[in-house]
Amino acid sequence: MFSEKTVKILADHVAGRVEGDEALLISGAATLTDAVQGEVSFLANPKYEKQLRETKASVVIVGEETSANGQTLIRSSDPYYAFMQIVVLLHGHRDHKAVGIRPKSAVSQTAKLGRNVDVHDFVCISDDVEIGDNTRIYSNCTIGPGTKIGCDCIIYPNVTIYDGCTLGDRVSIHAGSVIGQDGCGYATHDGVHHKIPQIGAVILEDDVEIGANCAVDRGTLSDTIIGKGTKFGNHINIGHGTKIGPYCLLVGQVAIAGSVEVGHHCIFAGQVGVVGHVKIGNGVKVGAQAGVANSIPDGESVVGSPAMPLTQAKRSLLAVKNLPELRQRFRELERTIRKSIKGK
Repeated sequence: MFSEKTVKILADHVAGRVEGDEALLISGAATLTDAVQGEVSFLANPKYEKQLRETKASVVIVGEETSANGQTLIRSSDPYYAFMQIVVLLHGHRDHKAVGIRPKSAVSQTAKLGRNVDVHDFVCISDDVEIGDNTRIYSNCTIGPGTKIGCDCIIYPNVTIYDGCTLGDRVSIHAGSVIGQDGCGYATHDGVHHKIPQIGAVILEDDVEIGANCAVDRGTLSDTIIGKGTKFGNHINIGHGTKIGPYCLLVGQVAIAGSVEVGHHCIFAGQVGVVGHVKIGNGVKVGAQAGVANSIPDGESVVGSPAMPLTQAKRSLLAVKNLPELRQRFRELERTIRKSIKGK
């Protein structure tokens, strides 16, 4: 979708304030370094202010404290959020063509579908499935028996949802993800691993978005729950019985073992690993490639493997950086002591 707007229209849309030419026409959006004439960009982090001076963007969204330099600006209390709103205004979200129930899909007679549901070819919808209004299911998806899917959901191609799972409203699951497969639950007896029936399910609450090629295990006894508004990147693995609170962000390749409790508004950067049976507090931030082996209190930021508080990690990193110098000083001290002993 293409839409051309004046700077004034953009500013009014985000309750911003224009400094400069309100009549400029804007047709696209880009980063400060990539933007050209006719595009809008943003500055949210002061350390990139040099790029603001060099950008070719026709208008830049900035905070209240950013100094002007003869450019046309839109001032906002939250530049990045305002930029997101403007990108949506200019380009919109992905369109989904209405197709109805395609003839090559397989829909059980006991399934209940709401109004304006789209089911593409080669979709299998099993017995006793319930699907809410305006939900779209793309090709090659399998929806297991007894699954409940809310309204306005988007299930992209090649997604598998096992039996008995529940999706709230406005849930998106990207291509290749699997929801509700058995967790890694075995009882080892006399050297043989015996499978434990996974009798829990998976609940994805409202506004959850699951990236491509993710796997969310069903619970062994209790349900695995992904809280409202939580967003996953790609290649995320969630173990059985884990409960993730609302409005968390998990970046690519995060793996969380079973029976973990995660609070609200947590952020896990790429390739984070979390052991089972720990509790992550509210507002926790975990740095990339961190290995979380213990519970973390509310509001803590941790990095490293094993993960440790950020301030402690900085001291440890500085100590490691200084090791060669300390080693040399130790050798000199050792030689001095030996000479002193020989001289007695």
